Amino acid sequence: MNPEPRILSCYQADVFTDQPFRGNPVAVVLGATGLSNPELQRIAREMNLSETVFPLPPTDPTAAAKVRIFTPTQEIPFAGHPVLGTFYVLGKLGILPLKEPVTQVLYECNIGVFPIELYVHNGDTHRVIMSQPKPQFLGAVESAKDLFEVATVLRLTKEQITGTKFPVEMVSTGLPVMIVPVRTLTAVRSIVPDVAAINDLCARYGVNGIMVFTTITVEQMSSVHTRMFAPPIGVTEDPATGSASGALGAYLVQNGVVEVGPTTEIVAEQGYEVDRPSRILIQVESDDDAIQQVKVGGQVVMVMEGRLIY
Repeated sequence: MNPEPRILSCYQADVFTDQPFRGNPVAVVLGATGLSNPELQRIAREMNLSETVFPLPPTDPTAAAKVRIFTPTQEIPFAGHPVLGTFYVLGKLGILPLKEPVTQVLYECNIGVFPIELYVHNGDTHRVIMSQPKPQFLGAVESAKDLFEVATVLRLTKEQITGTKFPVEMVSTGLPVMIVPVRTLTAVRSIVPDVAAINDLCARYGVNGIMVFTTITVEQMSSVHTRMFAPPIGVTEDPATGSASGALGAYLVQNGVVEVGPTTEIVAEQGYEVDRPSRILIQVESDDDAIQQVKVGGQVVMVMEGRLIY
């Protein structure tokens, strides 16, 4: 006699956009309490999105939920758009009670507990903003030889990087990334990721991916145009990256790339090269020339709901 199949509710949301089929999709799978790590990984591989999230009861009583986040190849301790999308879905379904104008709760992930805010009007969430861990600046790529290598991996000239006068630097607000400034939008859009070379470079510098940016943008309202390559965690190119955008915001403030105030607001555009335009809001709060807090957020739209049966 065959055992009864397991049935899980699953949802898909597009994050950093108000339009379906843009932004970065995330799968949110409910009812996963008790599943083994291999089962969670198989489900994430079946979803085949950059991340799949399993909201679970928190281990910290102050948190509304614990989120476990899987790429198609591995669990990661922290991410941006998966957290934003998950709490949007929980609010949409009524699992998370919403209060207007702002619902403030805590989320738990594998590196700690942090605040998240849902901005609500007439019962609908129109923006979700998460706080990220305090930024860590983990060193820079300085020698001409090493900068040439970074440029070669991205199929750029060294001058397209060094001509910006800004550093290539490793920064983390939860996940360490290499941030690479590039002089022109044309150069950024010309990059064709070499997965093997990017994997080797990331392993050498202890980062999960490479975020490339330029201050020349497609949209007038944007501050920077970005691309994120993260093949070490199973994502060749990410349409919109919340965790790396937090690190980027800290980098932009730390290096004076943008005009800095007590609260510096930055708009990053991403995903244009993979036909999923995204708009990411970054807030960096500073005091006495030190960064105190980084927040990342944006709009979210639900695009799919169904059942996973196995």
